[in-house]
Amino acid sequence: MTTPLPREQFPVTERYRYFDHAGVSPIPKVAADATRWWIDRTLTKGKVDYDELEARQASARATAAALMGVPTNDVAFIKNTTEGLAFVAAGLDWHDGDRVVIPDHEFPSAIYPFLALEERGVKVDLVTPVGDARALPLEAFERVIGSGPAPKLVVVSWVQFARGWRTDIAGLARLAHEAGALFCVDAIQGVGLVPAHFEDWGVDVAMAGAHKWMLGPEGIGVVYVAERIRERVRPTEPGWASMAHDADYDNLTVAWADSARRYEGGTANNAGTAAFDASLRLIESTGVERIWRHVDALCDRLVAALGNVPHTTVLSDRSAEGRSGIVSIRVDGQPSEQTAHLLNGQRFVCSARGGGVRIAPHGYNTVDEIDALVASVAAAADQQDRQPERN
Repeated sequence: MTTPLPREQFPVTERYRYFDHAGVSPIPKVAADATRWWIDRTLTKGKVDYDELEARQASARATAAALMGVPTNDVAFIKNTTEGLAFVAAGLDWHDGDRVVIPDHEFPSAIYPFLALEERGVKVDLVTPVGDARALPLEAFERVIGSGPAPKLVVVSWVQFARGWRTDIAGLARLAHEAGALFCVDAIQGVGLVPAHFEDWGVDVAMAGAHKWMLGPEGIGVVYVAERIRERVRPTEPGWASMAHDADYDNLTVAWADSARRYEGGTANNAGTAAFDASLRLIESTGVERIWRHVDALCDRLVAALGNVPHTTVLSDRSAEGRSGIVSIRVDGQPSEQTAHLLNGQRFVCSARGGGVRIAPHGYNTVDEIDALVASVAAAADQQDRQPERN
């Protein structure tokens, strides 16, 4: 079948049915080619014609900004999502008694930077997810936000990493701002797959590593810091690249760049940027809306088919509000690690996360791959059902 992202760009399909894009994605051929380009030009040129590398940086920054729905000037490169969250935690001016509101069951790196502030008197209040899907409706946030003094910051993952709940970002931004709080989004599980409009939605800060849905390499990503709050988030790793006069190495005046580039302290990861740029341009040329429709349909097919398989449970919420590219499933009575191991042994690449097996297809996966996965899950469920009861 024809897929939005060309399968020939993904040699991984020659050996695996790859459903772990919520973990680490395989890079496409164009990204591998771009990495080889960087190696070859650096091998033969060193710093000569450095503007070639800077052009790749500019292209990646602009394309990433477009995928996030924000101005290019408000985007900086980071090494990973964790670094972007740490910039927020370390860059804000905290006082004893300040509050942070964040969901429970977040990916650890989304919580650790703020829990570390408790030794400074900052209180972290957790929002309890609802039900097996670990849903996070706005009412759950509203209760916690209103349960004490106005929070300084509300933090959320756009899409929860384990069971895939997709938060209403525009609605939560309104709640946070009405309470006088800044609003920070860990966007790694959505950007590159789900159409994003962070500026229009009222997001203050968002960050995402490249290595999941944006199909880039590990070790690079982007952070968006809205211009309206830039003076409130202090650069914590200042260097020559942070300055308005970044090319004037004799000028030691601290004068921050009038853009998010102030958060880029030193030399860029140019190999990663070249590959990231190629992956982003592949997504852009295909169209994120088209990719999302395809993946959404694959997930719907998976859920519908598993509805006919005894002894299996779909843990994710696939309502219009909460759906994402992640579907978490469970074979009843079987540890999720065991189910994932069985599927991995049949060259389905997926992960056990949050008490379920996480399935996360992308724009080059096919209906046939989904149907093959369902057949293997059904076999695992039947095998579990035939296990003798132990007293």
